[in-house]
Amino acid sequence: MDAPLLLIDAASLYFRAYYGVPESITAPDGTPVNAVRGFTDMLARLVEQRRPGRLVACLDLDWRPAFRVAAIASYKAHRLAEETGPGAPDVEEVPDTLRPQVPLILDVLAAAGLATAGAAGYEADDVIGTLAAAERRDPVEVVSGDRDLFQVVRTEPTPVQVVYVGRGLAKAEVVGPAELASRYGLPETGAGPAYADLATLRGDPSDGLPGVPGVGEKTAATLISRFGSVEGLLTALDDPRSALASGVRAKLRAARDYLELAPTVVRVAIDAPVQLDRDDTLPRAPADAAELATLQRTWGLGSAVDRLLAALQSRR
Repeated sequence: MDAPLLLIDAASLYFRAYYGVPESITAPDGTPVNAVRGFTDMLARLVEQRRPGRLVACLDLDWRPAFRVAAIASYKAHRLAEETGPGAPDVEEVPDTLRPQVPLILDVLAAAGLATAGAAGYEADDVIGTLAAAERRDPVEVVSGDRDLFQVVRTEPTPVQVVYVGRGLAKAEVVGPAELASRYGLPETGAGPAYADLATLRGDPSDGLPGVPGVGEKTAATLISRFGSVEGLLTALDDPRSALASGVRAKLRAARDYLELAPTVVRVAIDAPVQLDRDDTLPRAPADAAELATLQRTWGLGSAVDRLLAALQSRR
């Protein structure tokens, strides 16, 4: 198999690193660096295990994009920090000891020579969706603990799979169209887009998406398999001769306003204005070895940086 393009959902990984590595892991001055250490170690293990030829850490330049909030005001509203007020920019509630670690993670990525990418006004999911949709050379592996990204899986023209780390990297699951179809009862052809529509119907409290009350995951899968998409369901809803059962029809009719707007929120963009900070070819040596050594020493990153360097150097 060709070496894949690895697209890293950076925030998903550093949040998991933060909660998975004790805060007792600190720099020599006592500053917590658990997220930096954990994230760097996960990167090293991913390079060791997945053997990518290219790698991009994808960033949230806007964690709560205006176009999604305009469609559904509750989108991620419960994650707003208390200091966010009327007219102020949305600020995500992030643990006080994690927030200052994020710039350090970016410093490590830059010194190591690993590419990052973002898009103004878009989330990391949209960056991943855009890069995956555009890829025509190498197979793509998306690393995330967010099920929303299951929607990007495909077989053609180049395969896209999700390395799902929701239960940790040690229990990572590789999810492609066949796995998605089997797990959720969706058609294998078009399983990725079908999953996005299933998620629209099911809803997601963690993102402030209510879904259609009374329609669970199994019913949602059946409806999408039968009618093809949310748009197909709305067409069936308008046709009194369609095969929609009366009870389901009533639930969909009550949620019609939501169903007309939610796909804009749930579906990842595939045309975001993505900017990469450097070439995405995985380097065999750090871009700035001196700076990486300084970061390692100053922040007590120890074996995590050593392992990342060894992983880069051992690539065939």
